[in-house]
Amino acid sequence: MERREGAMHVAMFPWLAMGHLLPFLRLSKLLAQKGHKVLFISTPRNIKRLPKLPSNLSSSITFVSFPLPAFPGSTPGSECSMDVSFNKQQSLKSSFDLLQLPLTKFLRDSSPDWVVYDYASHWLPQVAAELGISKAFFSLFNAASLCFLGPPSLLIDNFRSKPEDFTVVPPWIPFHSNIAYRYHEITLVGDKKEKDTTGVSDPVRFGYSISNCDAVFVHSSPEFEPEWLGLLQELYQKPVFPTGFLPTDAEVEGDTTWIAIKKWLDMQRVNSVVYVALGTEAILCPEELTELAHGLEKSDVPFFWVLRNESQVPDGFEERVEGRGMVHFGWAPQVNILSHDSVGGFLTHCGWNSLVEGLGLGRVPIFFPVLNEQGLNTRLLEGKGLGVEIPRDEKDGAFDSDSVAYSVRLAMIDDAGESIRAKAKLMKGLFGNIDENSRYVDELLGYMTSKK
Repeated sequence: MERREGAMHVAMFPWLAMGHLLPFLRLSKLLAQKGHKVLFISTPRNIKRLPKLPSNLSSSITFVSFPLPAFPGSTPGSECSMDVSFNKQQSLKSSFDLLQLPLTKFLRDSSPDWVVYDYASHWLPQVAAELGISKAFFSLFNAASLCFLGPPSLLIDNFRSKPEDFTVVPPWIPFHSNIAYRYHEITLVGDKKEKDTTGVSDPVRFGYSISNCDAVFVHSSPEFEPEWLGLLQELYQKPVFPTGFLPTDAEVEGDTTWIAIKKWLDMQRVNSVVYVALGTEAILCPEELTELAHGLEKSDVPFFWVLRNESQVPDGFEERVEGRGMVHFGWAPQVNILSHDSVGGFLTHCGWNSLVEGLGLGRVPIFFPVLNEQGLNTRLLEGKGLGVEIPRDEKDGAFDSDSVAYSVRLAMIDDAGESIRAKAKLMKGLFGNIDENSRYVDELLGYMTSKK
């Protein structure tokens, strides 16, 4: 890649999950639009999954792919968190760690000015330091979730040893906060930790990724969580820069899948449809899927539900909701769906990337957290009066169809939810304003060029 006077060369290396790859690509596009060159590094199948670059950026972003070594229990093409079951996530990370050698050689040969990396590549900052490359940790968690996790030294020590440790607000948070896990949310994280027989735990990955970087980039904005970004800088004792929310326009207008979906959405009333999508990693048991399905049925609200495969649908469900509800199997263009005028709400697993996309389009979130930091995201938004959480048993996470129906109706049509709907629409100006959000990337670039 040819070097232009004043232009930086930036290597981007996200973790192998769509909720990480896409924001890394959005940041890459902004860097390219502002005249810099980007090397976007991942595995072959993940690069194929990404949306096509606009023609004006294709010469500024170069995709670099490294084959992912096979791991026990993997099938050909298992290169992403969505390709493997929850308890194989740590095996995927161990395979990801084997990319250290080819990536080190590539960075030595290409000599970028900066490498921007994700939490999973805890070994990368040390490699970059030895090669004289500046390094930034780009967090796809918001600042509140990072503050809850704590300073890097405690993460490296794995200081939380039992589920109950995650259900209380930690002592280093100096202001009132409701941000902590519910017991049923953290038992899933603990379940993954018990099966972590291969390599390095997630807290340790976070700890080294943060402690060994030159700066931290956070997928958020100071207008939304000023106190948390300020606290984060104190906890980390290093520069912390918000990237803004990296809003994006719908991108797959000619796609045949989208054409069929749009045809159905076009027939629905404005703001009447709840979009239901629980991300690429969350897996519900058959009983939970049945309760969710019956809840959508009882709500009498039009819905568009994305599922992985047909085996997940209760018998007779599609026939009973025909005309009012549509079930779609496999990949769906989420931003396009959320952009459609008929969509008013979003029943979501509460991954931060999905929440950002929904709020950027003014959609009311209906919270159904399942994994990872999703419970913390739910507390953050609910504390700001944004969205409706489906009630669940504190200990085991059980819920029933009535609680689903009630939550969907409250978010979408009941008078009692009017203030929640109004607040979600206001968020469009904060989460979805492309010009306003790109201002943060300008500030971040000012820092990067000064350290080049």
